[in-house]
Amino acid sequence: MTLVKIAYTTNTGNTEGISEYLEDAFEELDMEVVREEADDIDSDFFEDADIAIVATFTDGDGEIPFGFEDFYEEITDQDLDGKIYGVVGTGDSELYPDFFCEAAHLFDKALAQTGATKGAEVLTIENEAEGEDVERIDAFAKEVASK
Repeated sequence: MTLVKIAYTTNTGNTEGISEYLEDAFEELDMEVVREEADDIDSDFFEDADIAIVATFTDGDGEIPFGFEDFYEEITDQDLDGKIYGVVGTGDSELYPDFFCEAAHLFDKALAQTGATKGAEVLTIENEAEGEDVERIDAFAKEVASK
């Protein structure tokens, strides 16, 4: 069975909610899912995964959230060759138009350096996932799983 690992961090609960939607979407595709908050994982979290997913918000002026900093700094040292990855970001484009989902794009670049294969373009979501966002999360999961 394909193992999907989802690493997430949250501040307002929006990204945690999205990680739950991701978990459900991959389980619907008959995949095993492990979902963990960034504070509870090490840089080798994706070592045994077939699919590696990062779900993050952006802190301040385009920064990696505090709980994800160590993981982000160490992820490029990991060899994820043969794995598929995807990144989902949440943000507020009204409050932070210049830095909307910047942390997600930073993670995308970092994961590309690990040798993993990009499964889908970065999925960005405005604040809390609602309506069409849930459909976009399902489509994202299907695209990543199809790789």
